[in-house]
Amino acid sequence: MRIDRPPPSSAMAGFLRRRSSMPMWVDLTWRVALVFGLIALVLLLHWVGRDGLKDNLDNQISFVDVLYFTTVTVTTVGYGDIVPVTPEARLFESLFVTPIRLFVWLIFLGTAYSLFLRNILYRWRMARIQADLHNHIIVTGFGTSGQEAVHELLARGADPREIVVIDGSEKALELAEAQGCNILCGDSTRDRTLKDVAIHRARSMIVSAGRDDTSILITLTARHLAPRLPISIVVRNEDNELPARQAGATTVINPVSFAGLLLAGSTGGRHIADYMADLAASGGRVKLNERPVLPQEIGGPLSAITTGIGVRLYRDDRPIGFGDPAAQRLQTGDLIIEIVEEKPADRAPDSD
Repeated sequence: MRIDRPPPSSAMAGFLRRRSSMPMWVDLTWRVALVFGLIALVLLLHWVGRDGLKDNLDNQISFVDVLYFTTVTVTTVGYGDIVPVTPEARLFESLFVTPIRLFVWLIFLGTAYSLFLRNILYRWRMARIQADLHNHIIVTGFGTSGQEAVHELLARGADPREIVVIDGSEKALELAEAQGCNILCGDSTRDRTLKDVAIHRARSMIVSAGRDDTSILITLTARHLAPRLPISIVVRNEDNELPARQAGATTVINPVSFAGLLLAGSTGGRHIADYMADLAASGGRVKLNERPVLPQEIGGPLSAITTGIGVRLYRDDRPIGFGDPAAQRLQTGDLIIEIVEEKPADRAPDSD
């Protein structure tokens, strides 16, 4: 289900929407065809029931008479006080004057739509999108980090209709909408905004507001609305990593620290940083994968798994390294972190 995109304006702030799958010219053609189809239907019914009509001029009903009567009826303009009396005049009224009348009516209807009907329409469409939002990903903030996160999600095969982007900038939201994501212009620190994107049914949330204090406040707001929601937050200042975790963030990412890790790793070997980036990117030769332990793996060591190279496991949220004695016997409920080889068909063409 896709939704027509309204023109960027502050009046549309707060409405959840999605890019329309129908090009503008197709939508316009469909509307024009609908108008002419309705007029043609009325014309056909008038022609079939023409015995019920009477022409006060010659008591004969021709096709031109029926066409004229149809256009007069559809446009709800005068009946008989001033009438054209020749076929030429009636054709002029039908084919030239009537389109002008319709255009004038469209101006009035367009004004009513902009002031009143549009809000009702978009609230209805927003409700339809909300009803479809289940197990989705919420991205708050569509700056550089947010855009890269969405780009990576799409590269990993995520459905853009399962991604909701929240930002206060319509210009930023247009970029997200162009990728097929659901978008909402609003303030993510407010309960109402997060409820509008069905945060209680979300799969996970990415917070990248551009400011650490704002991101932490968004995390606090999200955590009290969805106590079990996995929340990943980006912070720029190392001092804010602890407050972010205390606010309820599941994962705290510091781009500066990560860049430092890559730089430090490169000093130990020129290929280390490349391999770390390879693990993090979707188009690399290898990737990290998290999965629950399989029934046939229970009781065996982490090193014996065959789906990849086991590097860590989590037991009751406690990290256990592959060299830890606890990793020598997998248990029910363990989560395994493994390095798996990316299939060539899934790899980006330029990944070499």
